[in-house]
Amino acid sequence: MATPQRSPGLIQRYREELQARHYARRTVATYEQWLRRFLRFHQRRHPREMGSAEVNAFLTHLAVEGQVSASTQNQALSALLFLYRELLERDLDLEGVIRARRRPRLPVVMSVAEVRAVLERLDGVEALVAGVLYGGGLRLMEALRLRVHDLDLQRLQITVRDGKGGKDRRTMLPSRLAEGLKAHLEAVRRLHRQDLAEGYGKVQLPHALDRKYPHAPVEWGWQWVFPQQHRWRNSETGEQGRHHLDPTVIQKAVRRAVLASGIITPATCHTFRHSFATHLLETGQDIRTIQELLGHQDIKTTMIYTHVLNRGPLGVRSPADAL
Repeated sequence: MATPQRSPGLIQRYREELQARHYARRTVATYEQWLRRFLRFHQRRHPREMGSAEVNAFLTHLAVEGQVSASTQNQALSALLFLYRELLERDLDLEGVIRARRRPRLPVVMSVAEVRAVLERLDGVEALVAGVLYGGGLRLMEALRLRVHDLDLQRLQITVRDGKGGKDRRTMLPSRLAEGLKAHLEAVRRLHRQDLAEGYGKVQLPHALDRKYPHAPVEWGWQWVFPQQHRWRNSETGEQGRHHLDPTVIQKAVRRAVLASGIITPATCHTFRHSFATHLLETGQDIRTIQELLGHQDIKTTMIYTHVLNRGPLGVRSPADAL
């Protein structure tokens, strides 16, 4: 007699529902973490037994006891709304659910001199990644997920694939990085050839492309631009490969460089992206072009950088400057 298979649990079904809708891997992990916290908060009661009152109690606990930011609280709400609407097929009574209001914040921006001071204190792969963040306005994970075929060293272009919101875009590749990236890619290619010679060299592909193109995982164009130093290993199959650099490697290196430079600006990896947009505006570049380079869906998101310049949306000059 065959043993009946157990149906997947709530968390597994929740994860699979997110993946079926092509949510980003990090979003899936974050939403799953919020579901687990919600269940623990209510002594692991099944969500079908709960509703708006329990969701509201959890969100209030996050705000009052956890003192989380508005964006964090709204992220938790989004995870729970997905649970009820998409998995349990049930609408919450949102009239009683607290939605935190995000207060507008100006982005942290470094001056050109501060960017130079930080970049000068980075070397090797960390310097190349930081150069791409500032030179092309990329987010950290967009830079780390670059494949070899996403770099065009002839046309000095970077193609960002599956960025925020699942969108592709093109941005600029600074000419000052071209030689360094070329030398870096030569070293990465030697490493890839060594992996192939040892029977490895496969890279993970998105959206099950490895089934559609069986040879693609070993092809040079699909390899990471910034691979990890050590191979990962699947304990069940014994398969090995290389993933891209862990973001904490770059975050820690930038943090050390900021402290060593002595600048007061609380800069992070994302500050390079803010600085990229602001410095383009300072040189008179068109804001619509900057919107495309950054991949913003709404021009209002890009307009925040005009406030960093202490100028209105039309670049109005202060009358005090005429005195």
